[in-house]
Amino acid sequence: MISRRDLLKMTGVAGVGSTALSGYAVAEAFREHVTTYAFTPPNWTPGLTLRLAILADLHVCDPWMSTERLERIVAQTNALNPDAILMLGDFVVGLQLGSYSGAVSNEAWAAELAKLKAPYGVHAILGNHDWWQSAEVQKRRAGPTPAGLALKAVGIPVYENVAIRLEKDGHPFWIAGLGDQWAFKPPKVESDEVVPSRDSGLSYAGVDDLPATMRAIEDDAPVILMVHEPDIFPSVSKRVSLTFAGHTHGGQVRILGYAPVVPSIYGSRYVYGHIVEDGRHLIVSGGLGCSSLPIRIGSPPEIVVADLGGANGGEV
Repeated sequence: MISRRDLLKMTGVAGVGSTALSGYAVAEAFREHVTTYAFTPPNWTPGLTLRLAILADLHVCDPWMSTERLERIVAQTNALNPDAILMLGDFVVGLQLGSYSGAVSNEAWAAELAKLKAPYGVHAILGNHDWWQSAEVQKRRAGPTPAGLALKAVGIPVYENVAIRLEKDGHPFWIAGLGDQWAFKPPKVESDEVVPSRDSGLSYAGVDDLPATMRAIEDDAPVILMVHEPDIFPSVSKRVSLTFAGHTHGGQVRILGYAPVVPSIYGSRYVYGHIVEDGRHLIVSGGLGCSSLPIRIGSPPEIVVADLGGANGGEV
């Protein structure tokens, strides 16, 4: 079974024979841009307008996602003037840094993220790499995680199967956060980059509890759901107006729209972008960082902006 790490190594080796390709792939990994979606989701309150900024898969490490680069991303996000900022996990690389990157302390990157500002708050969930960062967490099969503790220490709430009710201009809405679905590796899996499939016989153990998350919602106000892995989406009910996910990096290497390796049991079904199934809406961010080698092809790093319910965003 090929892993994303193996694929990126092969891409890097191939790039040695093509300086232009190699240079482009690395340069694209550092060229952040803003991707904007504007529409009115289903079950949305008339008159409620929200601008959400979404950050996913930072994978902070030296030198590829340094605190200096993170500082620029934070400033760029604040300049978008979002009502709220959602962070979808994978703040760190994980337990296996390898020979291509060095660790950045949790305290250092959390201090940079503490500079994010939005009137309706900064909200976070954890990703699989945040759970995999600590061998002790994996051994005891329970949190708390170092990444989660670092975020809470700087005042950023971390949601695990909970929802909070907010109100803008007299219109309530909910932000819900699902626990990570890949929190614990199977005992026989050592690599951080093995991709399970429906026929691989591999499955990760999660801390996700979607029913408990939905039980926390006490009225009929719109629900925005944060998840790390998009694989939960088939189980998300129409009660949720919009689900945001990360994890896939948009494939990270996507050639003519095709991603050879996607870390999902559904393959490319939820690899990237705005996906509508049975009237339910999902936006999968391409993320900002990289897995293993600092290479992106056809999937540049992005900050996602969702303008919801505005005059320019008709119903979809």
